[in-house]
Amino acid sequence: MAQIQLTPAERKAHRAAAHHLDPVVIVGAGGLTSGVTRECDAALNAHGLIKVRVLSDDRAAREAMLGELADALGAAAIQHIGKLLVLWRPQPLKERAVDEDRRPGPKDVKVLKYSKRGGQRPEVKVLRVLGNQRLTPGGKVKRARARPPVSAKKRGGA
Repeated sequence: MAQIQLTPAERKAHRAAAHHLDPVVIVGAGGLTSGVTRECDAALNAHGLIKVRVLSDDRAAREAMLGELADALGAAAIQHIGKLLVLWRPQPLKERAVDEDRRPGPKDVKVLKYSKRGGQRPEVKVLRVLGNQRLTPGGKVKRARARPPVSAKKRGGA
């Protein structure tokens, strides 16, 4: 695979985003093995932007590792600073299963109840409204009525 080529502005944005990250892969004395490459690939799939710590003292070896990792994984080499290497690859889109029977989830709704006397603060209540419920203008929660079963004649069945 070839490395991803980025503009200087894109590289700068990724460097800024990687600033607060901790290293997720550590390359030890064994160097760049297939296991390390596999872990970097899994981390790039999960996060997109990763830091790799290399324990080697040789700067040229670390530069070579950065280029080799970027080529092997089809990633962009963002930064090499000290013993840290930063790699970026766009995350693959995750397919989500469409669930036809899914209903809306709960919502937290703030209800303000004003005092009959003018100068007081309104009373604030936070209510959790489920998918089968609604909130009345008075601030009460009403549940949806269960629908009666539909007969086979009305459904169009036999």
